[in-house]
Amino acid sequence: MSSTKPKSKASQPRPSPQELQQQYNRYQSELQTLASKIGELEQEAEEHNLVLSTLDEALVEEPDRKCFRLVGGVLVERTVKDVVPALKTNRDGIQKVISNLVEQYKSKDEEFENFKREYNIRPQPAS
Repeated sequence: MSSTKPKSKASQPRPSPQELQQQYNRYQSELQTLASKIGELEQEAEEHNLVLSTLDEALVEEPDRKCFRLVGGVLVERTVKDVVPALKTNRDGIQKVISNLVEQYKSKDEEFENFKREYNIRPQPAS
């Protein structure tokens, strides 16, 4: 009976320093991109919250009051009672995307930390 063991990582050749550097840079770039996108979406969600807080007063006092909304680059006239639910739906969608991106960020960061630990990588202090 011959047993076939899967090859362990120890039996795989160690990547060259250039390959390690490229992988390190790739992780950093992906994390930076995710963080940037999260920041943009958080700002957009905050803008939605600001508009909604303003329109909530109008919704109670004058639900048929005119308001304007930018849809696909076109300014359209609507009523407050039509716009508020759409804005809430958009804001909720943005918040779901943010939470998904945060999970991706955490996962990628953990992967990056494992990579650094596996290859004993420590950033050099800036000179």
